Amino acid sequence: MISLLVMMIPCVNIVMMFVWAFSSTEKKSKSNYFKASLIFTGIMMVFMFIMTIIMGAAIAAAIENSAYYY
Repeated sequence: MISLLVMMIPCVNIVMMFVWAFSSTEKKSKSNYFKASLIFTGIMMVFMFIMTIIMGAAIAAAIENSAYYY
């Protein structure tokens, strides 16, 4: 429960994810959970970056195409 509460604090959560994931003193299950969380977070960041590029290109194309009607 304390781990989840710490995850709600901005900036601290990222640092603590790395500490708990790669600490040799933490339980194996807690370490594995935070390693999986880091992997999932990385995948989501890449996905969001790709979607941002795609949506930006779509908006730019829409703006460019709408200029021809005036």
